[in-house]
Amino acid sequence: MITRDLRRALARAVAAAGLEAAAEPGLRPTGTPGQYAASVALALGANPAATAAAIAAGLRAERWIASAEVTGPGYLTVTVTPDSLAAVADAVTAAGPACVTSDALAGVTVPAASPGDPLAAPTWEKARAALAARLTVGLAAAAGATVADPAGTERNRLTLQAHASSQDPSEPSARPAPEHFTNSDAAGVSRTRSDDSTAEPTATGQPPQTAGPGGADMMAGFAIGPAGPRIGGYGGSPPRETTVAAAVSFAGRDAVTFTLARAVPGQPLRLDKEIMARRVLANPAYAVRYAHARAASGVRWAVTSRGGDLPYSPPTAGGTGVPLREATALPGPPADPGELALLDALSWLPERVAAAARRGRPDEFARYLEELASVTVDVLSSARHQGSGPKSNRAPGSDRLTLARAARTGLAAGLELLGVTAPDRL
Repeated sequence: MITRDLRRALARAVAAAGLEAAAEPGLRPTGTPGQYAASVALALGANPAATAAAIAAGLRAERWIASAEVTGPGYLTVTVTPDSLAAVADAVTAAGPACVTSDALAGVTVPAASPGDPLAAPTWEKARAALAARLTVGLAAAAGATVADPAGTERNRLTLQAHASSQDPSEPSARPAPEHFTNSDAAGVSRTRSDDSTAEPTATGQPPQTAGPGGADMMAGFAIGPAGPRIGGYGGSPPRETTVAAAVSFAGRDAVTFTLARAVPGQPLRLDKEIMARRVLANPAYAVRYAHARAASGVRWAVTSRGGDLPYSPPTAGGTGVPLREATALPGPPADPGELALLDALSWLPERVAAAARRGRPDEFARYLEELASVTVDVLSSARHQGSGPKSNRAPGSDRLTLARAARTGLAAGLELLGVTAPDRL
């Protein structure tokens, strides 16, 4: 994965320049597929521009990096080669569930989550807080952190708690956890190094709580505020009060879990079970799972359209678990802007996991998955048939089958981290 590899390449370049290792590389999207920004030089030395130039020189030695330039007071803009971006799809598929993992939080210890079912909590606020705490531990583990019994992490422990979505009426003294990790107010982590506390933008360059690549919020009109959630297209009347248990019984565990996982800290939670159960793309709890099912359907369609037997219980290639027809399929036409956007979004999978864990904000990862889902549906709904372009112009990683199976793999791995199932059909 590009962001995982870039994190390691930056560490090598920093070491080669004779600089002290930085806690975080400060990776950011630029809005251009295959291009990544890093602010690591700003944390190293008194002359960030000169430091960035030394790091850029080291990065240019990497064969998969096309360019590394210094911009502004010491920012780095790194562009990978087209082949590197195209290879993301196959890399995600080959990694399987491990496509979301990294060593970004190696050296960090987090206490295990409290036992019990978060959705059994008596109030929405308690359910959200319990779920966020559990998800944060899972995200941290995927990013390389060590999960330990709380009793074994007392020495030098910094407590990593999930943000409270609102003050629980039954606990007057409750307050939201701090927005960022710092050495004095971070939440749940025993650290061996300092941490970057700047806000992480999304994989498409937007703020964490704004919409995905299409520019419109996946929840179009859904707002959680003082009046509770509402669907703009369904009228503006206040929602009916719903208990957690009633919502799970009516809308299903997956819908309730994802809705709570994406809840923004500090905002009241008064949720309507009928809104959570709606099978429309304006409902993120449905949209992300639908995108996975759409990707799975895309794999079935792409394989079937190439002739031969239907892809049910297919033979696998070399014991990899990848159906033989998938493994031997020809590449498709060159990637168009939408396909490049999907490859770029997939390249951020491990970094978005690490950023959400580091900040104690699983809602940010859930919203990243909404963006990935939006791009997936857009691309697979408009993807060209395999073979529609000259063979000489085809680019690896851009055909419908390759993109569909990569999106299916990435969405499934992301949903698993949130405790939500990924159906092949909806």
